[in-house]
Amino acid sequence: MRTSVLLITLLMFNVLSAQPDWLYIEEDKDDYKGPEWVQKNKVALDINEAVFVNWSEGGTNSISGLLDFKSVLNYTDSYYVWNNDAHIRYGINKQQQKEIRKTDDIFEINSNLGYKPDQASEWYYMARLNFRTQLTNGYAGENEGDPISKFMAPGYLFFGGGMEYSKNKKKFLLYFSPLTLKATFVLDERLANAGAFGVTGAEFDDQGNVVVPGEQFRREVGVLLTNTYERKLVKNINVKNQISLYSDYINNFGNVDVDWRLDFDFKVNSFVRANFGTHLRYDDDVKTLVPSDVEGEFDEAGAKVQWKQFLGVGVAFDF
Repeated sequence: MRTSVLLITLLMFNVLSAQPDWLYIEEDKDDYKGPEWVQKNKVALDINEAVFVNWSEGGTNSISGLLDFKSVLNYTDSYYVWNNDAHIRYGINKQQQKEIRKTDDIFEINSNLGYKPDQASEWYYMARLNFRTQLTNGYAGENEGDPISKFMAPGYLFFGGGMEYSKNKKKFLLYFSPLTLKATFVLDERLANAGAFGVTGAEFDDQGNVVVPGEQFRREVGVLLTNTYERKLVKNINVKNQISLYSDYINNFGNVDVDWRLDFDFKVNSFVRANFGTHLRYDDDVKTLVPSDVEGEFDEAGAKVQWKQFLGVGVAFDF
C-alpha cells in the first residue's frame, strides 16, 4: 500500500509540475519597485440549502455553511522574501431531526523566510514554519460518544531549512529541505493514552488502570519536498496545486507522508464565485476507525488514504 501511494503521488507531482506552455496565458513583467510590504485579506461565505415540502420522491431538509478566511502579509526586496499567512476554514451542516455536524475545520499558519545572494537568481535559501490544527471536536460518525480529535489533538508543527526554486512571479515554487522537524501534539489525556496520531500510548495494568500515562508529544526529523503551482487556466478560472512529501529519518525511513491539494476557483464577478477542490492525505501514524462489536464503540484499523472533496458557491470579499 505504501509503495502504491508513493508511486501514484510522485506521478501526479511530475505531471502537475510540468508547466505546459498553454497554461502560461499571462506574461511576466519586471515590475519590481523596491522593498515593500503587501497585506491582503479575503473572506468567503458559501451557503447551500435544500427544502422539501410534500415532495413525491422524498428528501431531507438541510442547510450548510462554510466560512473561509485568509490573511497574507508579505515582504519583498532584491534579496529577501518573508511570506506569512493565516488560514481559517470552518463548515457546518444541519439536517432535519439531526444535530449540527461540522464538514470542514482548518486552522493553519505559515511563515517562510528566504534569501538569495544574487539578485537575478531564482533560487532562495529558505527557512519554513508551518503549524496546523483544528478548532472543534471531531467524531467518527454522528455527534455521539467520545471525540476522536480535538483542538491540538492533533496539532502539527513543521520547521526546517532548505532551498526553494521560484519562477514566474512565485506562481511556481519547488522547495526541498533535507532537515525538517515534525512535531505532533496530542494535548488530550484520553487520546494520548490511546496512542492516537502516532504518539506513544499509555501502559495499563490488568485492571485497566493507567500505569504510565501516554505521551502528548512526538518528535520526528526527516526530509521534506513540496511543490506549489498556481495558474490562470482561462478568464475567471484559476487552479492551484499544492503537494507535500515527508519521510522521517528515524522511524521507518521511506514511508512517505502525503498531503496533496488541488483547488479550482471560478470567479463570476467581483463578489460571487464558486470553488471546487480535493484534498488527499496519507499518514501511516494516523489510523482509521471501524465500528466494533460493541454498539457505539470503534476499533482501530490500519492507516488508509484520506480524501475529501468540496464544491461551493458563495460570496467573497477582498480587503
